Amino acid sequence: MNGEYVINPTAEQREQSDMLVTVAGTKQKVVMIEAGANEVEESVMLEGIKFAHKAIQEICDFISDIQSQIGKQKFEYEAHSVNHDIWDRVKSAHYDEIKHALDTDDKNIRDERMGVITDKIMDELGEEFEDLSEQLGEILYKMQKEIVRDWLVQGRRLDEIRPLAAEVGLLPRTHGSGMFTRGQTQVLSIATLAPLSETQRLDGIDEEEGKRYMHHYNFPSYSVGETRPSRGPGRREIGHGALAERSLVPVLPSEEDFPYAIRVVSEVLSSNGSTSQGSVCGSTLALMDAGVPIKKPVAGISCGLITTESGFTTMVDIQGLEDFYGEMDFKVAGTKDGITSIQVDIKNDGLPYEVIEEALRKTRDARYHIIDDVLLKAIPEVRGELSPYAPKVTSMKIDVDKIRDVIGQGGKVIQKIVADTGAKIDIEEDGTIYIFATDQESGNAAQKAIELIVKEPEVGEIYDGVVKTITAFGAFVEILPGRDGLCHISKLADKRVEKVEDVVKEGDNFLVKVMDIDKKTGKISLSHRDAVTAE
Repeated sequence: MNGEYVINPTAEQREQSDMLVTVAGTKQKVVMIEAGANEVEESVMLEGIKFAHKAIQEICDFISDIQSQIGKQKFEYEAHSVNHDIWDRVKSAHYDEIKHALDTDDKNIRDERMGVITDKIMDELGEEFEDLSEQLGEILYKMQKEIVRDWLVQGRRLDEIRPLAAEVGLLPRTHGSGMFTRGQTQVLSIATLAPLSETQRLDGIDEEEGKRYMHHYNFPSYSVGETRPSRGPGRREIGHGALAERSLVPVLPSEEDFPYAIRVVSEVLSSNGSTSQGSVCGSTLALMDAGVPIKKPVAGISCGLITTESGFTTMVDIQGLEDFYGEMDFKVAGTKDGITSIQVDIKNDGLPYEVIEEALRKTRDARYHIIDDVLLKAIPEVRGELSPYAPKVTSMKIDVDKIRDVIGQGGKVIQKIVADTGAKIDIEEDGTIYIFATDQESGNAAQKAIELIVKEPEVGEIYDGVVKTITAFGAFVEILPGRDGLCHISKLADKRVEKVEDVVKEGDNFLVKVMDIDKKTGKISLSHRDAVTAE
């Protein structure tokens, strides 16, 4: 905040900060990072993580001091180890087969090959080893991990990104759609626009009361070649949806510039790793296709890690197999100007600073490539017009004192406008009115009806009013909703009138001109004679 890092900031400080980072760690290493940021540079983010880790080290010293004073001795346990006889037999007879089974980018083919090998081993060794069924899963897991880690260190290009593709406008009936493909991972995102009254209301323990932008993520079983009942969202769906949402919020237009509630749903069609970051890319496409004027396109990428006795190796765009057998899934999303979100999962004892720094650098370079060579080639800029199926919005501002007149007693006035025009009307406390309609004609009609209610009559203006009441001395004519004036019998015509009923009757449309407005009482004096003469 203000160029300084703050530990455990207050709610007010969070509002003014460009990034909010949650860090967990041991005294030696960082073990968890969660971050949301307003396009923060990698160097600034790295220094923030280091700053947080220094505070963590102080806490670790405090805990160690307590432990030395009142701590109990830790219990010991015997770690489980695999049957080495089975390991040696499987490795000598089937190691090359397992390598061949893993040597494909197609997850379905890989699973099919491993299934054949598993059945073969069970047939060969099942009678000899009674505990084979208990041991084989762990043995094959460790053996595959050994093979994949060796490939990653020696064979894979560490900056290689799987084949990418992007499309927009796949679903013409929706407000916006975009599909992002990375290898066998494919995500279809759909954007929907709605009135601001559709903002999600929140009732939680924090201070956030509503969400104007909602991002939902679905991971159906068929995306990984499985079949299971479709239930409600689980931790994965909720977490990945929140991550994609956090990634895109910094580039969304303000309510004043774009008065819509926005919902994006990312449907994972096929998965082989990095679906959360694929949904970030697909959602950027969908928002641009919907005509949402985002500030800049956002892309997401992940970075993996393998450590050896001689050091460490990082690689970008990890696939499902590399994530499963690797030690890190370092997910970073952002624009070309900086980071908007980070989420890190690890399977080791923590990350030193040099690993974090390299991961930030590699994901930055990969992000640039995705934005320039994939996203912007699919849609170079935000569409200039909204979908014909999206609601059209008109905004206007009225005096706060007039809000009551627009709503009417029991909401009768505004309900009549909605019924007559088909538009949806939202009124803010400051007098801002948003009119949403399926077509511009309906929106214009609703706006005109509101303008007539809030408009103040002026001397000299001519109105096509409606005669409300007849008296012996004249006619009361409504010139604006709820505002009427008296047209005296002497001003009903350019000649002498004996009876008011000789000229008008109740319910007639009647052209009148405002001649005077009493400053104290607000009474309006009208003239039909002068209105006709003026025309």
